[in-house]
Amino acid sequence: MIHSLFLINSSGDIFLEKHWKSVVSRSVCDYFFEAQERATEAENVPPVIPTPHHYLLSVYRHKIFFVAVIQTEVPPLFVIEFLHRVVDTFQDYFGVCSEPVIKDNVVVVYEVLEEMLDNGFPLATESNILKELIKPPTILRTVVNTITGSTNVGDQLPTGQLSVVPWRRTGVKYTNNEAYFDVVEEIDAIIDKSGSTITAEIQGVIDACVKLTGMPDLTLSFMNPRLLDDVSFHPCVRFKRWESERILSFIPPDGNFRLLSYHVSAQNLVAIPVYVKHNISFRDSSSLGRFEITVGPKQTMGKTIEGVIVTSQMPKGVLNMSLSPSQGTHTFDPVTKMLSWDVGKINPQKLPSLKGTVSLQAGASRPDENPTINLQFKIQQLAISGLKVNRLDMYGEKYKPFKGIKYMTKAGKFQVRT
Repeated sequence: MIHSLFLINSSGDIFLEKHWKSVVSRSVCDYFFEAQERATEAENVPPVIPTPHHYLLSVYRHKIFFVAVIQTEVPPLFVIEFLHRVVDTFQDYFGVCSEPVIKDNVVVVYEVLEEMLDNGFPLATESNILKELIKPPTILRTVVNTITGSTNVGDQLPTGQLSVVPWRRTGVKYTNNEAYFDVVEEIDAIIDKSGSTITAEIQGVIDACVKLTGMPDLTLSFMNPRLLDDVSFHPCVRFKRWESERILSFIPPDGNFRLLSYHVSAQNLVAIPVYVKHNISFRDSSSLGRFEITVGPKQTMGKTIEGVIVTSQMPKGVLNMSLSPSQGTHTFDPVTKMLSWDVGKINPQKLPSLKGTVSLQAGASRPDENPTINLQFKIQQLAISGLKVNRLDMYGEKYKPFKGIKYMTKAGKFQVRT
């Protein structure tokens, strides 16, 4: 299974390594660095890299590469899922998963990794169990450990480890019983020059924060569950009930967890919430070009589009840009040729626009192709797929919990061709 794990930062430095079976030399990462050089962006590094004696499987999150070294044939998605679990666990333990935080908590990191894998095979990957085995670091605990020489390792075996619901510990008590669910959808789309959709798909997740006393049994039903055809569940969900009734029935883990993730790829189900009007032209004879873009809302059910950022990689022949935005601020880097426009909120009554001229190198030929425009945005209280939670019921406990549902749509890779 997994022999070693290397953590590599964006500069290409290995700042942490962990070996489970035998020590694998750092030189194996040279194959990874070669693949990294060939890829133009960090996200484009191949997730599986074969070498003469090993396979390197990696994920890139929080500007860190998590690279697992495998010596035998193994399902790649199994290892990639485990690496994502490692990142999520670090985030859960330390609040953020970054190089300085991992270095500051290096002892806890090694203790957690030792529990997550046993001789290279996944053992305890549930956050609740891990937190009972290895106590999360706090300032007080760190001070006590420094003075007494003790560690964060727990005294007893976790209660959930041997039960039929290993994701939930026993004897959970809260004064305020709450269950919050966040429906977050990312829309990936490519829009062509005329405004038609070439591809559009939605990656959605339902993240939960459940703080309930005892051993509650929850059911979550949707207004339109047929939208969810390509779904991945947390192990707590009873799959048979979902297949027969399209209802999520589960005993929830304690605290934060991802209940399910889903994918909507049918073009007719994906509404495009923004449009971009553009007029970008370069003349053959002149060293000046025209640049105009306007951003507006479309199919947002009356909700405000906010946090809008427009970026565009201009052609190499562009020397400078003289632009004036109707709202927000813009920057153009003459070295990287990257234009960035921070729009903010879109007011449907007064649409934001960016207009001006483009200076080209004297004597240079007209650019072969127009630049593409990339968009980032957020829409609160809207799930663009139309997914809606109908009701949440609780069984097995007497008290009445406080329940809340929040929706959000944001841009993933949203590209407009000009």
